[in-house]
Amino acid sequence: MKMSNFKVELKKVVDDSYEIEIGYELEQKLIDDLKAGLVGKISKFVVVTDSNVKELYADKIYKMLEEAGYKTDLISFPAGELSKTRATKEYVEDTMLAKGYRRDCCIIAVGGGVVTDLAGFVAGTYGRGIPFINYATTLLAAADASVGGKTAVDTPLATNLIGLFNQPQKVYLDIATWKTLPQRQLSSGLAETIKHACLADREFFDYLSEHIEDVFAVKDEVCRHIAEKNCEIKYQVVMKDERESGLREVLNLGHTVGRAIETVSDYKLLHGEAVAIGLVAEVKMAEHFGYCTAEDEAAMVAMLKQADLPTEIPDYIDRDALVKKLYTDKKVRDGHLRFVLQHGIGAIEVFDGDQYAKAIPESLAREIIMEI
Repeated sequence: MKMSNFKVELKKVVDDSYEIEIGYELEQKLIDDLKAGLVGKISKFVVVTDSNVKELYADKIYKMLEEAGYKTDLISFPAGELSKTRATKEYVEDTMLAKGYRRDCCIIAVGGGVVTDLAGFVAGTYGRGIPFINYATTLLAAADASVGGKTAVDTPLATNLIGLFNQPQKVYLDIATWKTLPQRQLSSGLAETIKHACLADREFFDYLSEHIEDVFAVKDEVCRHIAEKNCEIKYQVVMKDERESGLREVLNLGHTVGRAIETVSDYKLLHGEAVAIGLVAEVKMAEHFGYCTAEDEAAMVAMLKQADLPTEIPDYIDRDALVKKLYTDKKVRDGHLRFVLQHGIGAIEVFDGDQYAKAIPESLAREIIMEI
């Protein structure tokens, strides 16, 4: 019996480059860019947002799109990490289908990281892929969701493990929106900013230490500088490893424990608050292995406290459940916990020449979790 083979040649070169615009009150700039062909000839737009941002910013963008002559609809869901689920993704998709949107449309995500994560995931699968734009309205989104194209939803078993890499057409970081953020949200965003300083830039770490109060006051020059530094640091990593095959793991500094705490707390803790505690656990591990000094640990903890971030695990969290949850982290290999560890402040420890996470015995992880 003869057999036949047919090779399907699908080699391609993809340019996923995009611009990040940092400024104040960028709504009109967004409309101008669309008119100038940012997404080609598309004239149908779906604004995806949450219940907090809807009245503050999304309604305005929706009305401006209408006034510009575009077909548009606004879809909103309850604010918070608990909405970053497959059910919410299904709701957005079904609403778009019911309103007649097909492949000739574009999503504009207006909000923080939950909105941009979920909307980017919808865009990546709707009609097998439609363009999307991020209009970030939080410091956390500016620090964490603006660069990299990681989109996902959470499940009861793990965070961010169901998703895809999908790059936006453009990102707008509107610093004016930070003025309406509660201080707790600004603190949450500072956690990711501090993480970036710890893994890549000691000078930036010192700058943050001197200007935390200026961030809370949303001072123009300071906020613009930290937005630019966040983008610069993350870009330098993502550019070299877009799909997290190695180097990009360094951006998970503090996140192995942080994401587990976030989930086990049932999202009582904001993402940045959980990451702050994760950073404390990580620096303690780094000190245990001699990669950091006691002075480094003290400086890290002092910075987090200065930013009004927690540095201890709340009493209501079940420590045993937390240790178990560590195994849902995507860095786990062959059942072994792996942690990204910093080298002093401003660098990351590299293992075996090209590995950016170290296998850690559960006993040590448990010991440190019980300590904090």
